[in-house]
Amino acid sequence: MSFVAAEIDSQPDTWRQAAEFARTSAVIDALPRPGARVAIVGCGTSLFMAQSCAALRESADLGQTDAFPASEFPQSRAYDHVVALTRSGTTTEVIQLLMALPNGRPSTVITTAATLPAAQHADATVALDFADERSVVQTRFATSALALWRAHLGEDLGPVIEDALTELAGQLPDELAGREHVVFLGTGWTVGLANEAALKLRETSQTWTESYPAMEFRHGPISVVDGRSTVWIFGPTPARLADEITRTGALVVQADTDPMAHLVRAQRLAVMIATRKGLDPDAPRNLNRSIVLAGT
Repeated sequence: MSFVAAEIDSQPDTWRQAAEFARTSAVIDALPRPGARVAIVGCGTSLFMAQSCAALRESADLGQTDAFPASEFPQSRAYDHVVALTRSGTTTEVIQLLMALPNGRPSTVITTAATLPAAQHADATVALDFADERSVVQTRFATSALALWRAHLGEDLGPVIEDALTELAGQLPDELAGREHVVFLGTGWTVGLANEAALKLRETSQTWTESYPAMEFRHGPISVVDGRSTVWIFGPTPARLADEITRTGALVVQADTDPMAHLVRAQRLAVMIATRKGLDPDAPRNLNRSIVLAGT
């Protein structure tokens, strides 16, 4: 079994640990207070988790919350608190952003160890050491960070964990692995999940993937969908959208499980397709576990 496959399988356990950790004073004190104006930043997978976290916090009426790629953070905006997600703790753009923050602006890093470089430039660190990974491909760290955030916002993750166990126990239909083109759609906080699912298939199995907010799919992208395509929807499906997609000949994938648990199925599909293509799912081409830019 590849490292990433084992890490995918371990997610119900790491989510449970994240939910328990979220109740500790170390996490409560480190994360933004209700009402604060917050920016959440990351790169790649961490950016997409930041998008989901931001949407969840704002929809919970806890304060304006925005998500940015670390390289595109608007330093001119007066956020009350900046939260950075980084598994490796060495990502160049994240460290540069933290170093550039003005004195007095609180910052928190969610990473895998308090000793990592990014943590040295933040006011507080939330270390998910139990969710660290050996694979280049991120799975359980990202979802555990999201699980921690959801628990911190007051959600009960018990049903979510049960849904993940159900997803892990199910068989992946061959029909899914045989499609040439996969489009992921989301609404609200699940837009970040759609972006992450597309990245997982793209980097792990070199599959042609796209992702959009669900209603934006009608504004052009639906034109390239046909019988070779899968359209995968996270969360509730907007009225009549599934019927419109079905008329294109595409396979429509939906689930009644929690969207974060549904992401587990997409992770498993990425590994399944990579294995069938003879690719190493732990080491996608042209990628490293940490993106450190030389000369910056």
